[in-house]
Amino acid sequence: MNTPAKRQFDLLGVPFDGESTLGWPGSRFAPARVRESAKWINMRIQDGKVYCLETDTFMEVGEHLLVDRGDVAVIPHDTQKTFAATSAAVKDSITAGRVPIVIGGDDSLLFPVARGVCEALPGRIGIIHFDAHLDLMDESAKQGRFSQSSGMRRSLELEQIAAEDCIQVCERHFNFPASGKFKHDNDLIHLSAREVLRLGPQATVERILERVKGADHLFLSFDIDAIDPAFAPGAGAHEPGGISSAEALEMVELLAPHCAAMAITEVNPTTDVGDMTSTLAAYLAFSFAVYGSQR
Repeated sequence: MNTPAKRQFDLLGVPFDGESTLGWPGSRFAPARVRESAKWINMRIQDGKVYCLETDTFMEVGEHLLVDRGDVAVIPHDTQKTFAATSAAVKDSITAGRVPIVIGGDDSLLFPVARGVCEALPGRIGIIHFDAHLDLMDESAKQGRFSQSSGMRRSLELEQIAAEDCIQVCERHFNFPASGKFKHDNDLIHLSAREVLRLGPQATVERILERVKGADHLFLSFDIDAIDPAFAPGAGAHEPGGISSAEALEMVELLAPHCAAMAITEVNPTTDVGDMTSTLAAYLAFSFAVYGSQR
């Protein structure tokens, strides 16, 4: 009997931070830095296998586990054209039978990636949204409707995405009362970073999967500021009290087999220290691919 082919993954860069209206711009430089870090991780695949030290096992991952497809055609001054190109690239990857991993760019990209998943796949689409912030702003004079603060709000307006199929993870500290009201009015739930730290990675993932079990397909959106700035200083904003890099990696590994796409956003090389955040993002992407190929 032939062994089923392993899922294979596309790395897509979106060097766009035109909607970084709060915090620090600079995430447009992330795809280049992350792919540099990913190169020397990716080369550890030999004959379609990689050796995992955590489990002391040889994992079959296929010959083309993570293929760098280059950058999406970004138009820095035109958010909507950049969003359209991003959605199209995500749709094309999924339609080709692969799994897209998008490296942003700012977190406004949550919306066009979610839209691309919806355009490629039928049924209910759930979002697992790791972030220090809710990203539920409707609009404001300073930020408009499509900023880094509105990605989740715009995604919930898509026909295939309902709040009951979504969960937000690692949010912390304080946010706009209007966003809290929207959350409560629409039965959107979150697990705060403090709750995640109390539960631990495995129990957190169990809670996540229980929440989104009604969705037909899942999209994992990972804003790097979900991780504490002690581990990820190269971010668009610093929110102390987040999860560690080890906890983030373990949860991504556990979620990967269940997800049809991933986005990693807000990595900011201009505020990074020794490329440690870009390297962490590369490991999040590679771990998502390795463990996602095992389903």
